[in-house]
Amino acid sequence: MLNKLSGWDDTIVALATAPGMGAIAVIRISGSKAFSLIDSLFPSKKIEEQATHTALVGMLKDEDRLIDEVVLTLFKGPKSFTGEDTIEISCHGSTFIQQQIIEACVSKGARLARAGEFTQRAFLNGKIDLTQAEAVADIIASNTAASQKAALHNIRGGFSHELANMREQLISFSALIELELDFATEDVEFADRTQFKNLIEKISQSTNQLINSFILGNVIKNGVSVAIIGKPNAGKSTLLNILLNEDRAIVSDIAGTTRDTIEEIINIEGILFRLIDTAGIRENSGDIIENFGIEKSLNKMRSADIVLYIFDVNTESQIDLQTQINIFETENIKYLLVGNKADIGFAENKFTQKDIQFISAKNNNGIDKLKETLFTTTVHSATNAENNIVTNARHLESLKNIAASLLEIKNGLNANISGDLLSSDIRAALYHLGEITGEVTNEDKLDFIFSKFCIGK
Repeated sequence: MLNKLSGWDDTIVALATAPGMGAIAVIRISGSKAFSLIDSLFPSKKIEEQATHTALVGMLKDEDRLIDEVVLTLFKGPKSFTGEDTIEISCHGSTFIQQQIIEACVSKGARLARAGEFTQRAFLNGKIDLTQAEAVADIIASNTAASQKAALHNIRGGFSHELANMREQLISFSALIELELDFATEDVEFADRTQFKNLIEKISQSTNQLINSFILGNVIKNGVSVAIIGKPNAGKSTLLNILLNEDRAIVSDIAGTTRDTIEEIINIEGILFRLIDTAGIRENSGDIIENFGIEKSLNKMRSADIVLYIFDVNTESQIDLQTQINIFETENIKYLLVGNKADIGFAENKFTQKDIQFISAKNNNGIDKLKETLFTTTVHSATNAENNIVTNARHLESLKNIAASLLEIKNGLNANISGDLLSSDIRAALYHLGEITGEVTNEDKLDFIFSKFCIGK
């Protein structure tokens, strides 16, 4: 497939490590001329005569000009990441040296790699499928234990294996139904319809589980947005500072101190929570700037994944609290009630509402319990499960199309439609499965997917 696409039969070069100066840098070269190109720059050894997966130490020279003492690591195709002859040059981390080496490679016939081109070549050469290729970008971007775990699971083919199993079973039945069409005049039935119904039901359940997992997958990949909402002087900024373990927000007894939203991130059990401290919500403020902040607070409340409604247990009435609860439920906003300033001796039975988290932000009481409740309410124990979790919106769209095709098959079986119509619905499901793994794709779509990768990967 590689040679059918323009520009994929040449040799590419790029910096594989992060740009900038460091102790060492790695420059990656891949393509049919990778070895002969480096032979002209590395006189110490004949590269093409060396065994694959070996490392060589020597001087890199461009004509008579010494560039650097380097370590070359050789990977002969197809036993390499890209499936092509590949060399990684480990050099000293001077940006000047990095540029000299890349320019020398280009002068010998290589071209600069496009974003994600090494991984794209790995896909086109059948080393990985498209879900594994996308997982490479996810593992690079991972910033929590949960996102790392999900990406590694997909790199190892966990998601691909489940899709391949679905595809194999559908193809088996599709072949039997196609065979029936060849014997249409003899009124024979090779595919057991009852068995096929059971299979479609099973695959539908698996597909719906994957679709539903995207809620958790999105949390793992992008984190949870938490809006801290409440009246002035309820303790919102104090709570933010305690959660962050630093004085990020200004705290005072003056109502309306917080005029704008403040956003910070904390990590709870491997999940990122984006905390948004908002301006205190009160009616009839005479301050134009404060009113603007209040309006922003209300918008943040509506767009957040969950709201922490913090209130002063000493001044909040049950009626006021219930009024706020009614607003949340009317607008379908997920929320946690946080009763602040509940110091020693406070009677929790003052409020009849259930599931209130009582804390004293000032004295750091109840904070660990609040974080635990926040985690279980938004994420729960599913992050520890070994099931496949969908984190990619492209995959979600194709899975929804698969579910729709499976429903058509199910309805067709119940209506006893002809084999040729059933076969058409099965092909639609197989098409959308292929979209996820890359069996069905086009050059424009691939370019779009891999353009989001970093150069050198």
